[in-house]
Amino acid sequence: MSEQMHLGLLMTGAGSHVGGWRMPDAQFGAENFELLRHLALTAERGKFDFLFVADAVNTGLDAHPGMMVRLEPLTLLAALAMSTQRIGLGATVSTTYSEPYNVARAFASIDHLSHGRAAWNVVTGSSPDAAPNFGRDKHPPHAERYAMASEYLQVVKGLWDSWEDGAIVGDKDSGVFADPAKMHVLNHVGPHYSVKGPLNITRPPQGYPVIMQAGASDVGRDFAAATADVVFTTQQDLGEAIAFANDLRDRCEKAGRPRTAVKILPGVTIVVGDSAADAKARIAHLATLVDPVAAMRVLSDRIGHDLSAFPLDASLPDLGESSMMQGHARVLMSAARRHNMTLRELRDFTSAGTGHRVSYGTPDMIADDLEDWFSKGACDGFVVKTCHLPAPFDDVIDRVVPILQRRGLFRTDYTGQTLRDHLGLARPPHPAAIARNR
Repeated sequence: MSEQMHLGLLMTGAGSHVGGWRMPDAQFGAENFELLRHLALTAERGKFDFLFVADAVNTGLDAHPGMMVRLEPLTLLAALAMSTQRIGLGATVSTTYSEPYNVARAFASIDHLSHGRAAWNVVTGSSPDAAPNFGRDKHPPHAERYAMASEYLQVVKGLWDSWEDGAIVGDKDSGVFADPAKMHVLNHVGPHYSVKGPLNITRPPQGYPVIMQAGASDVGRDFAAATADVVFTTQQDLGEAIAFANDLRDRCEKAGRPRTAVKILPGVTIVVGDSAADAKARIAHLATLVDPVAAMRVLSDRIGHDLSAFPLDASLPDLGESSMMQGHARVLMSAARRHNMTLRELRDFTSAGTGHRVSYGTPDMIADDLEDWFSKGACDGFVVKTCHLPAPFDDVIDRVVPILQRRGLFRTDYTGQTLRDHLGLARPPHPAAIARNR
């Protein structure tokens, strides 16, 4: 476990609550760059490790308001790199619906533009609705998507290693611009990808941009344990979170990595009030703003089954496993059964945090809650969300973060430049340099 917790912002255009955009003081719009820049600068003022832009390559009227229309995330990160100085910049890109060369080039560019602050959330793509957007007849099965992702990540890292440090010499006297001994052609041929290389950009400042993942299935956990630097989780219960963290750390060891190789960060929606009753009343008021049909669509998306035909005041029906968001589905079904929720109660519960845990109360109560999870080994920090934007996130930065800082649980200033510095992760050496030093 880390000595101090790590904090990230899950940045959407409308907050996490399905109805949060309707609050009188809410600003919204995932194409509203001024709002997104304000959030980035606010998170940086709070010394957050990173901000993270979730994404998908499909949409519709049933999408969450913060995700229905949105800027392409890598374009957004490039713009935010010019607006910020220290905070890490992460985004989702699907391995199922993109090409390794383009993605390797884009993330290397963002890492250079930001001086080493880029992060890639590697996802396989949960929605079958994306397939027709890319000329595919069907969405690949879960196991096949992860096999593709494993090879994809191998290819991207190989491309990032196209040039060793110091390969571009620019010697005017000799006329040598690049050292040919420090340029490497990948020549990858595998079951899913054939990529020659080299990449036409030098090695990223971080060696590799930080790799983030959120897989919760067995194959997803194995993939994360072998390759990820940061893992997002969705646990609602402290005991389940500790078990998940221990399981993932065990898998890291089995993959030949230290138990501390991966930073485990559950998502948490924070609702700050002047009292516990005040915070609870805010949540209750938000529930009145939700379109019940839209809320059920969000729950169905998280569970991976259409629940609209089931009775609202009965218990959650017994459902088979989905190939979609398995982590969200397992956590929500566990919470529903543990608390004996009706489908209506689970729908409203999911509306508040879109599947993540909700921590509410006074600033001290929220700090106590976060400290409890962190100190008991359930996580290395948190990915923070708020129900609407921007005022509730300002409250987190101005009222909760200072308490964590006073307790010595969170940094009071940045001590490094890169995102790897913030997370306490070493820069991966170039494989050729490792071979030469043996």
